[in-house]
Amino acid sequence: MEMESGVLTEQRREIEEAKTLNSDLDLAFNLQMKEAMTASLSILNHPSSTVSPSSSSTPKNEEAEAEAEDFDCCWTLFLEDIERLDQERKDREESENLMREMREDLDRRMHDQKVASEIMNIPDEEWEEYGDDYEDPFENGERVSFFKVYSKGVESEERIRDMKVIVGGIGVAICDSKDNLIFEVSKGIDVGAEGSSSNKSCAGVSVELQALIEGLNAAFALDLKNLTFFVDHSMLYQYVTGAVQPQNGKISTLVNQVSLLQKKFADCKPSLVACYDIKFAFRFAKDAIVSQITWPAENSKGKRKLKETCVICYEDTDVDQIFSVDGCFHRYCFPCMKQHVEVKLLQGTMAKCPHEGCKSEVSIETGGKFLDPKLVEIMSQRKKEASIAVTEKVYCPYPRCSALMSTSEVLEYTNSSFVGGEKSGARKCVKCHLFFCINCRVPWHYNMTCYDYKRSKPHPRTEDKMLDSLAKRKLWRQCVMCKNMVELAEGCYHITCRCGYEFCYTCGAKWKNKKPTCSCPIWDERNIIRDGRR
Repeated sequence: MEMESGVLTEQRREIEEAKTLNSDLDLAFNLQMKEAMTASLSILNHPSSTVSPSSSSTPKNEEAEAEAEDFDCCWTLFLEDIERLDQERKDREESENLMREMREDLDRRMHDQKVASEIMNIPDEEWEEYGDDYEDPFENGERVSFFKVYSKGVESEERIRDMKVIVGGIGVAICDSKDNLIFEVSKGIDVGAEGSSSNKSCAGVSVELQALIEGLNAAFALDLKNLTFFVDHSMLYQYVTGAVQPQNGKISTLVNQVSLLQKKFADCKPSLVACYDIKFAFRFAKDAIVSQITWPAENSKGKRKLKETCVICYEDTDVDQIFSVDGCFHRYCFPCMKQHVEVKLLQGTMAKCPHEGCKSEVSIETGGKFLDPKLVEIMSQRKKEASIAVTEKVYCPYPRCSALMSTSEVLEYTNSSFVGGEKSGARKCVKCHLFFCINCRVPWHYNMTCYDYKRSKPHPRTEDKMLDSLAKRKLWRQCVMCKNMVELAEGCYHITCRCGYEFCYTCGAKWKNKKPTCSCPIWDERNIIRDGRR
């Protein structure tokens, strides 16, 4: 009973506060209306505005006309003030109603989540027996007490047709304790002269602070009590924790504003995380930037489409033909991205974002939007090659397959269908399902040891002969550890293979403790001096 009395008292207090707020707003509106009416009546009752009928002189007529014009102007301003005040009142009421609905929706969602979590913890046998009599333990609408606020501010130099502009965007993601998104903000901001200033770090912190302030304001409007706000900017974190005092005046003002907002919550603490842990906030910020650099344009058929300028080819392109790189959200047109990825694949590497200094990789899933299926398959192969250590790589010896596998992967697959594979050296290809020898890297030699097989096959295969001939002609050396071919382009004869094995390029002898075990020369002038440069 005491708990119910406390809840009723709390609800009654909230209702009274709401009534007081509404009455204060109505009182302010009525006072503004009275002031406007008083100002209007003072003009109407002003003696100089009265014109005598018998007054017919030109100066008096002109004065009367001027006063009439002043009256009309004042009356127009008065009507505009009334209209403006009425619109402000409507906007305020609409905003209050929206936030109230959001708070109510949040309460319902949090309540349902807690009830569902409570039910999930009930054993099945108990639920079958007592489930029909289950009572809601959170019928008073108790709210989850812990929330997370992720904020991100981004400024970027973008091209709009033939102009370079600095645009800014902020993103906010408010999540519950399990990182379920419950509220989001995505809006552009005016970076002004900050973006073109020489102190880029101050401009970046300023945008980050504005995003954080937006997130804390949204959390306060949702009536959240306990929260942790996450940032990925180390200097910003030092500012809001008080470890470093800002020297810039504007930065100091924004930091103070954050400090004041923190005091409005029962518990509000910062946390520094990596950039990939900012959840949805970064994407919301980039979406805000994209919305500022697109414009509607008519095509040849008279249909209006959003356009965006590719910063590689400077062509105006439909936004549905613009590719956004995962992780960094840099945007380029499909033809430019296709050419970029093709060049990287020809070089034997995975394609990364074309933006200078950006290390975000182009994912296989998103690359399918602008690449041919064959190139997507090559990307998948390159990614798998990069993920397997050199000493772990195994290729199927059958020419029509040549699938890439790791030693652990092929062993696990073999053990699922073949007994004794680990001791015998037999392996089953995960793609073509044929057996081969892991030691000889040849098709499986049944009832023969590796030694007997090599004696019975003294002559190498045609493709092996071709590789040996090419290696001799090019003066390549084969690593005895991983069997890969190594070519010396320049430098000394001390070779460190990508598998980690060190040997002499001249004779193949092993190096121990960074010293050769052979008497071969360590270098040749022709290899040390290249193209006239040392």
